[in-house]
Amino acid sequence: MKKFIQTFKNIWGIEELRSKILFTLLLIMIYRVGTHVTLPGIDPNKLEQFGKAATGGMLGLIDTFAGGAFSQASIFALGIMPYISASIFMQLMTVLVPTFQKMQKEGDSGRKKINQYTRYLTIGVTLVQASAYVKYLTEMTRQSGAIMEGFTGYFWLSTVIVLTAGTLFVMWMGERITDKGLGNGTSLIIMIGILARLPQSFMQELTAKSVRSGQILIFIIEIAVLIFIILGCVLLIQGTRKIPVNYAKQIVGNRQFGGARQFLPIKVNSAGVMPIIFAQAIMFLPTLFSYTNSDTAKGIGRIFSDHANGWYMLVYAAVVIGFTFLYTALIFNPKQIADNLKQNNGFIPGVKPGQPTTDYIGSIMDKITLPGAFLLAFVGILPGFAKLLGVTQGFSTFFGGTSLLIMVGVVLDTLQQIETQLLMRQYDGLMKSGRIQGRQTANQIQM
Repeated sequence: MKKFIQTFKNIWGIEELRSKILFTLLLIMIYRVGTHVTLPGIDPNKLEQFGKAATGGMLGLIDTFAGGAFSQASIFALGIMPYISASIFMQLMTVLVPTFQKMQKEGDSGRKKINQYTRYLTIGVTLVQASAYVKYLTEMTRQSGAIMEGFTGYFWLSTVIVLTAGTLFVMWMGERITDKGLGNGTSLIIMIGILARLPQSFMQELTAKSVRSGQILIFIIEIAVLIFIILGCVLLIQGTRKIPVNYAKQIVGNRQFGGARQFLPIKVNSAGVMPIIFAQAIMFLPTLFSYTNSDTAKGIGRIFSDHANGWYMLVYAAVVIGFTFLYTALIFNPKQIADNLKQNNGFIPGVKPGQPTTDYIGSIMDKITLPGAFLLAFVGILPGFAKLLGVTQGFSTFFGGTSLLIMVGVVLDTLQQIETQLLMRQYDGLMKSGRIQGRQTANQIQM
């Protein structure tokens, strides 16, 4: 405990780190206040029915990422999701389109151009999603009369403008946190939105178990299982396969360079959380059938809107595994790694440079991607198992899936930045032994 307190004193004693923490907390507080500001023209006291309708399926996922702002018809109802969608699209373009590939290799100037295109695309995505949200909001609040009569004439126009401005403001706050704050701003905003639902979900689960005699022990077991799952997610995110690499000795003047053995780390889960996000978007499409008049289509829609349904979990796991291999193939280029090793006089012991090295790295990547894909799919369907075992719907979402992976990844990344600041000033790190390893790659949420 004494060392723990001393570590906090060291963190607070570094002026640069202290200012970053305060700046980050200030913007997060502004974001949380904005999530409770209702859209103009809506009576917040009549939104109970709309809030209940936006708690399941894909809408529930959006509401989770938005910190409850979606179900509250807030000015930040769309949250940062349009920016994430635009970022994912632009990242795919940098892999598939040669023009964007060239732009990405231009350094800072190229990244600035890509970021600017991402912002423009965010505006377009937000306008489309805001229009759909207004229509959905109008349909769901028609009976309750939540929309005031004086605003019905221009409610669509004012709401689309406010929602677009709100999303752009949240995007701006995320970028400012990344530049002047601590951690990745976009990821932190998503994590704060997810954590905002944790106390309420925790109390609902505690109440549900405590009102029944003998159920409090089950609640304690649930907490222990949750901790175990979090530790497993840490291992999944941090897990790497190290390939030994030797560098040839070079003598320049009186100095010798190279000759040391290093390791090429290949992550077990190189795709991060992206396969789960893609899979959830795909799984949302069948739920659109529920709005048709066909009984068969409505049945299909009910299956794919229930995360605890066996068919849903089976199809969902298969989609996650498929997207994991696809996304890993898009972002991981063994040939480029082999070329870089060759240019720097590096080689893998027992493997010839060139194409044999490419094949060797590719084969190892395929071997570790398979268990990583299965583990990622298992984590994705864990909330469904938790719900089947009697956990309330809100609390079950923290037993796996996108929410848990994002929280674990963001916390590790932020702690790694804090530890780097401490070690740079010759303080002890956050741990007595070992180092907190960040994800070491560009954040998988903000591309």
